[in-house]
Amino acid sequence: MASPHGNASRGGGARGPQGRGKGSKAGPKGGFRSGPGSKGSGGAAGGRGYSKGSAAKGPGAARGKGPAGKGPGRPKAGAAQKGPQKPRAFAGVDKYERRASAIKEHGPHRRRRPKNPPVDRLEVHDENGVRLQKLMAQAGVASRRVCEEMIQDGRVSVDGEIVTELGVRVDPALQAVHVDGMRIQTDEKLVYYAFNKPAGVVSTMEDPDGRRCVSDFLDPRKHQRVFHVGRLDVETEGLLLLTNDGELTNRLTHPSYEVPKTYLVQVHGPVEKGIGNQMKQGIRLEDGIAKVDDFRLVDSTPGHVLIEVVLHSGRNRIVRRMFDAVDHPVEKLARTHVGPIAIGDQKQGTVRKLSHTEVGNLLASVGM
Repeated sequence: MASPHGNASRGGGARGPQGRGKGSKAGPKGGFRSGPGSKGSGGAAGGRGYSKGSAAKGPGAARGKGPAGKGPGRPKAGAAQKGPQKPRAFAGVDKYERRASAIKEHGPHRRRRPKNPPVDRLEVHDENGVRLQKLMAQAGVASRRVCEEMIQDGRVSVDGEIVTELGVRVDPALQAVHVDGMRIQTDEKLVYYAFNKPAGVVSTMEDPDGRRCVSDFLDPRKHQRVFHVGRLDVETEGLLLLTNDGELTNRLTHPSYEVPKTYLVQVHGPVEKGIGNQMKQGIRLEDGIAKVDDFRLVDSTPGHVLIEVVLHSGRNRIVRRMFDAVDHPVEKLARTHVGPIAIGDQKQGTVRKLSHTEVGNLLASVGM
């Protein structure tokens, strides 16, 4: 039967003056005003409803999604149109791009693993001590990085045990550290000096007769309390070692260690041939046989001869007594070497601190 209000869309005919069709939603908020150009509109002209079949055929026809003619639907919340966006903080140098390039160049990051096994298993390790490489650097062996390489190369031993692991800690006052077989002095309380003693100075720290002694040449502000190693008679010049290392003093003065000492001896010349061989074979003195390890003519002038002798005996006035026994009394005597330590060009009456290398050589000469 034909509708009295004209042709209507299938299933969407208007009923009554409000033009409501089947399934249509009326009201100012639920619908939209149908325009004359919409297709399949089911309401009468001027009506406020729409037909069921016209839901997706007109512009803006989505149910409740926006006004007519405004495009397909209402924009989502928070997606309001904005003006031109500002450049990012890292314009062109994005941190993710930099990270990706770093991974491409160096590979993916991997957690570092310890290069060496734990050092607690080592008997020489003292958890309250000082790191071995730091101790070596403080002793003047080399820089800390070089000391680490020396440890890893197996060139360092502690108390006779070779250490190749980094992280070992040692007690500098109780443990002995050797590098390439040479001991380094790690106890900062121990000091070593070389004193070029002039003639007329007594080899003692105090003299009851008021004569000049070793302590007169030491500055309390610069030099620690030390003792002389061995003695030189009053008229003998040259090298006298000063230290507060009691163990080293005992070894340097004990005959069993046979530390060589070198002297320059000036005697009245000429000297007959065979005197050197005679002194090497041994000369009988009142306290036993004495002999030199080496005898060498250094220089000669009219009436005087300069001789270098090396011996390890530390008996009192031994050099003067030996030359007296061969009828060549000593005119002038100076000691130039004690073991590996040389007086060199050090001025008379001066005191200098031995270098770390000199201390190491000196300790090694007596098995320390």
